[in-house]
Amino acid sequence: MARSILVVADMRGDEVRQVTFETVGAARQAASGGKVSVLLAGYGVAAQAERLAASGADEVLTVDHPELAGRRSELLAACVESAVRDTGAQIAMLAHSAVGRDVAPMIAARFAAPQVSDIVALALEQDRLVCRRPVYAGKAFVRVVLEGDFFVVTVRPNNLPKPDAGPFAPAAVRALAVQLPGARLELREVLQKTSSGVDLTEADVVVAGGRGVKSADGFKPLYELAEALGGAVGASRGACDAGYCDYALQIGQTGKVVTPDLYIACGISGAIQHLAGMSNAKVIVAINKDPEAPIFNVADYGIVGDLFEVVPALTAHVKALRQGSAGEIR
Repeated sequence: MARSILVVADMRGDEVRQVTFETVGAARQAASGGKVSVLLAGYGVAAQAERLAASGADEVLTVDHPELAGRRSELLAACVESAVRDTGAQIAMLAHSAVGRDVAPMIAARFAAPQVSDIVALALEQDRLVCRRPVYAGKAFVRVVLEGDFFVVTVRPNNLPKPDAGPFAPAAVRALAVQLPGARLELREVLQKTSSGVDLTEADVVVAGGRGVKSADGFKPLYELAEALGGAVGASRGACDAGYCDYALQIGQTGKVVTPDLYIACGISGAIQHLAGMSNAKVIVAINKDPEAPIFNVADYGIVGDLFEVVPALTAHVKALRQGSAGEIR
């Protein structure tokens, strides 16, 4: 049965995040021939609307207003509600980001609809929506079956299959008229802290440090390796608590969840709280001086050694590979 789906674009600064394109790809498959619309709400969004128009969606709805520059949840929720009513969407899909987690319950409440958060897969089975989501800190997965006329879901970044690159016929782009509600708060300033130019939750490669890095300066070799691999730097809670890095880098049960193609754990013991945030990485490499460290139980490859010797050697080898002159790592 065909379904009409609305994808709410998730922004990082002035750019659409990769999770939006992943969600559009999943929506194309789940719609079963139904219409896939994308809502892009922000300020100065014309260039990003053109990117989304080539993503495989059937149409792109834009709401361009100065008050949307700060991505305030109550204003974005009003835009999503208008888009749902305009398109007749039966499923609203948002990223499982700070904004998406805030807005999704608002939309579900306004339509008295069921919501499923943090899904990693979805499919339509007859007239039912079937979602898969992790529970118990990623130790198990549950299959959630939704029945009804309208559903709201949030999608975990970097988990859905990579979307088809196309080419697709350009989607129609049209402005959506929305009466924004009066603001109940005033946005004075936005402070963003990121590990690098690569979004940690969407990075294909993550180099993470734990207490074994010993200091803030100890993260410098990790940044160099991440840069050589085109990845991002993360950290365990222990490293953050010790003041070696900002909490924006924290990965784990009380931090961010990452699912990169390659995860390199440097000086991380492997506490269960940290494993909850990275154990679903496709390939895990552990570097630790302690051969009994629990991280080796989940690692695909383990290196017993001093990270301050191993990491620079890996960095030099990666750089040599890019220059076509790599030899054996000593």
